[in-house]
Amino acid sequence: MKIADLLKKNTLSISFEVFPPKTDYNFESVRAAVEEIAKLRPAFMSVTYGAGGGTSKYTLEIAKQIKQDYGVPSLAHLTCVSSTKETVRSRINDIKNAGIQNIMALRGDLVSENSLQDYKHAIELVREIKAVDADFCVGGACYPEIHPESENQKEDIKFLKEKVDAGCDFLTTQMFFDNNLLYNFLYKIREAGITVPVIPGIMPITNANQLERAIKLSGSFMPQRFKCLVDKFGGDSAAMKQAGIAYATDQIIDLYANGITNVHVYSMNKPDIARKIQDNLCDIIGK
Repeated sequence: MKIADLLKKNTLSISFEVFPPKTDYNFESVRAAVEEIAKLRPAFMSVTYGAGGGTSKYTLEIAKQIKQDYGVPSLAHLTCVSSTKETVRSRINDIKNAGIQNIMALRGDLVSENSLQDYKHAIELVREIKAVDADFCVGGACYPEIHPESENQKEDIKFLKEKVDAGCDFLTTQMFFDNNLLYNFLYKIREAGITVPVIPGIMPITNANQLERAIKLSGSFMPQRFKCLVDKFGGDSAAMKQAGIAYATDQIIDLYANGITNVHVYSMNKPDIARKIQDNLCDIIGK
């Protein structure tokens, strides 16, 4: 099923992101984690794509298993940085031949300036996907605060509008920890004429060591109440895990209460965390 069609149902739901193994050695442990998360019957599951396409084989394999073996709609990530048009076209066709209808089109992280080959922006990848098969449901990334490489939010939204006009059917946000940032962002992009559905991405911080990495990757603003949570419970792993899950749950409930219908949780391949968050929402989403 296409994610755009799922979002039209206007019912509250949750979805999860998983990441593939980097080597065959880790494949079974990742597959087992993915299976446990799939048993939660989320609206869909997305599978990330390693830097420079390093996990492309595993991304497709895991996405196929999610759809074919577990009966959950899957979203395969695809990046274009460091790739030629020939390589990207081949991977798009592989996804199509696997029967997967949904692709998350991303530029990918720059390793160096030499990373930019045939593609410089995700906009070009969106057009490429639609050129191969216009029937693909294509997702794009967006930043409620600002893309790290943008000069300002106005410029960021301008490029986002171009990406949507190129063929994005929905958008998924980078992680954020203050819902007001999302609500302000949604107002601005709607004013700019971006009307496709936006799925908020929520990262449960369950380990104090995650915090520094999360800030480095996303540049996200950390509200004072979240900093207090980490200061208070960061030294106790069990307490921090419980507090982090509670904070993520609170964010999701607030999003639902303010008109959001689907929330995408970055599970980090942790079935217990995914399960606990869904359990916290069981009467709200009917699971």
